[in-house]
Amino acid sequence: MTPITREAVLAALSKVQEPELHQDLVSLGMVRDLTIEGRAVSFTVMLTTPACPLRGRIEKEAREAVEALGAHPVTVKLDSDVPNDGRMRGLVSAPVKNAIAIASGKGGVGKSTVSVNLAVALAQSGARVGLMDADIYGPNIPTMIGAPRMPNPRENRLIPAENYGVKVMSMGYLVRPGQPLIWRGPMLNSAIRQFLSDVEWGELDYLIIDLPPGTGDAPLSLAQALPLSGVVIVTLPQQVSLEDASRGLEMFRTLDVPILGVIENMSYLTLPDGSRMDVFGQGGGEQMARQYGVPFLGAIPMNPNVRIGGDTGRPILISDPESDAAKALRAAAEAVAARMSVLALTGNDAPTINVI
Repeated sequence: MTPITREAVLAALSKVQEPELHQDLVSLGMVRDLTIEGRAVSFTVMLTTPACPLRGRIEKEAREAVEALGAHPVTVKLDSDVPNDGRMRGLVSAPVKNAIAIASGKGGVGKSTVSVNLAVALAQSGARVGLMDADIYGPNIPTMIGAPRMPNPRENRLIPAENYGVKVMSMGYLVRPGQPLIWRGPMLNSAIRQFLSDVEWGELDYLIIDLPPGTGDAPLSLAQALPLSGVVIVTLPQQVSLEDASRGLEMFRTLDVPILGVIENMSYLTLPDGSRMDVFGQGGGEQMARQYGVPFLGAIPMNPNVRIGGDTGRPILISDPESDAAKALRAAAEAVAARMSVLALTGNDAPTINVI
C-alpha cells in the first residue's frame, strides 16, 4: 500500500476549493498543523471567519479528499483567523480588523435590531465583536442588548459595556435618560471621534456600527473619521422604504465605501397555518440588490419576539434561537462575514473619501 506523504495530502487538498474565494485551500494557506502517523492524518483548516456559512461543506470536502488517499482516520479541525481589511484606523487605539456600518435611508426599518442581532450572531460564532451605537439622536442599543450601564472610566479611557460577548458603546451611556441631543455637524463629528479614540475597544475582528437613518452629518462624519470596510443597507419590502434605502446606498457609493449587500427586514409574517402574509410587499430588497448589482444578504421575517427581545434586552438570537427570525438573522450574519472576508482578501484599496 502506497505510503501517505505530506506532499500527497497537500496535493489532495489543493483540489478543494474555498467556495467564496474560488481558490484552493492550499494556495490560500488555510491548511495548518498537518500531521501524519502511518495512515492517520490530522490537520486544521483555518477559515477566514468563525461565522463561515459553508464550514460544513469545506470540512466534508477536505475529509473526503484525504480519505481518497486511503487515510484513516482523518481528523479535520476547524479554526479561524479573520483577515484584516488593510485600512488604517489611526483614531482607534487597538486593531479593528473590519468596521462594518449598518445603514438605512429612513427610520423604522429595524436597523438597530439588525445591528444588535448581527453583532450577537458573530460573537456567538467565536468572533471578537464591538457594537458602536452611532445613532446619536436615538441611542437605543443599550436597552436592546441588555447593557443599560457602562463601567466607570479607567485612566481617562471609556470602558465599553459588554453583554452576550459583545462590547458596546453608545451616547445613551453619556446623557441622562430622555435628554434630547440638539446637536449640529461639528458636535456630532466630535462625539463620533471620541467613540473611536477614547474607548478601550481592545482587539476586534468586527466593529458593527449602527448609523442613524438618512444621509446627513453622522454617516458622513463617521466615514471621514473611520475608514469603513463596508456597509450593509437595511430596508423594508415596500416601495417608499426602497426609495430611501437607494439614496443611502448611493451616498455610500459616492463615499467609495464598499456595499456589502442588502438585508430586507420585516419581509413577511408567518401565520398559524404556516402560510405567509406579505405585510409590506414582496421581494423589494432582493430586487433592489439586483438593480444595484450587490449581494442580497437575506430576508428577515416578522416575529413578535423580535420586538419583545429588543424591549427586554434579550435579542431574538438569545431568547428564541430556533425561531425563523433568529435563523434568518444568523444566516445574514454569516453572509456578511463571508462577504467581508472576500473583500478583505481580494486586495481592495482603501477608499478615498469624497466630501459631498
